[in-house]
Amino acid sequence: MSDLKIIVQKYGGSSVATAERIKAVAERIKSYVNGGYSVVVVVSAMGKTTDGLIKLASEISANPSKREMDMLLATGEQVSIAMLAMALHETGVGAISFTGSQIRMLTDGNHSNARITSIATERILSSLRENKVVIVAGFQGVDADENITTLGRGGSDTSAVALAAALKTRTCEIYTDVDGVYTADPRVIQNPRKLPEISYDEMLELARLGAKVLHPRSVEFAKKYNVRLHVRSSLNNEEGTIVMPMEEMMEKFVISGVTHKADEAKLTIRNIPDRPGIAAALFGKLGENRISVNMIVQSTGHDGIASISLTVLKSDLKKALEICEDLREELGGTKVDYKEDIAIVSAIGVGMMSGYGVAARVFKALADHGVNIDMISTSEIGISCVVDAKYMELASKVIHAEFLE
Repeated sequence: MSDLKIIVQKYGGSSVATAERIKAVAERIKSYVNGGYSVVVVVSAMGKTTDGLIKLASEISANPSKREMDMLLATGEQVSIAMLAMALHETGVGAISFTGSQIRMLTDGNHSNARITSIATERILSSLRENKVVIVAGFQGVDADENITTLGRGGSDTSAVALAAALKTRTCEIYTDVDGVYTADPRVIQNPRKLPEISYDEMLELARLGAKVLHPRSVEFAKKYNVRLHVRSSLNNEEGTIVMPMEEMMEKFVISGVTHKADEAKLTIRNIPDRPGIAAALFGKLGENRISVNMIVQSTGHDGIASISLTVLKSDLKKALEICEDLREELGGTKVDYKEDIAIVSAIGVGMMSGYGVAARVFKALADHGVNIDMISTSEIGISCVVDAKYMELASKVIHAEFLE
């Protein structure tokens, strides 16, 4: 592969939403080909195609088979890769499109949320050596039984990074409708700053805690295989944000970004025995049911009684409540409380590792504006607070103003 100057690019649905945008993407790719690059392109379905297919399926079945949903949803990318190949042909650039199965992007059999296990690069490299742009359908693969699988939310980002890793290139450009990673959501904070660079760990935390620019799985892949991600807009030629190892960053901020999410609910099991194995039983059962837990707080009194609070996705709340109620009844707890109108507001930055008093500044900023904190979770590079949903935007604004304005 050393004889090829490979770059992987991913274009999201908004970047290929219309014929005109597809033509513009083709012109951009052509400029890279003219610059001596061997280009591998991963493309999402056009615009809101996937949402339309999901809606169409719901008109047929209230509970469609996950296998058949994967078969259906994978068609969206097949349209866009063929259209982009045609657009490149019109510019005089050789191009060939492949589905995930055609390049042997192998996955496990977990339909709708599959994990990539391996990628065969022979067909891609052969086409690149024929001076063709290789266009790959994002979001999809095939399992050991030749069933089409999809990779879940953010799957095209993951496809692109996985291809960059398999092709042993550090260069992966992610084109979206935003021109980089900002210190906060521009829809909430006026004039946030665009970050020229951000570490894998910071981007992972921001993505996990609400930022929509990159999916966490793609960043995990990039970190594991040391692939530098360049988040850019397909609508202009401006430099975006480089996601890279922390050791390679020129400047490290105490806080690099503030993010928020309102898709979780809080549960509390009150007055259960404080003894070994209780937490293991609860979170083991949640894990068996594929319920992801974000924040956990356990409070213990002096009388051998404890309460456990946790947050889960609202979509998992009903099942999580059943599990918590079963455990409460088994252990003799008094009740299970839950609260849906919450938000998690987080401040993320690698500078926290060497800074002092960051948590105090976050808590004081919230207190000064009358925002009460229900739960707190901290990591080496992050502080997350559960607040009432009605204070989500205010909390984001005051933390951003404290550190980034």
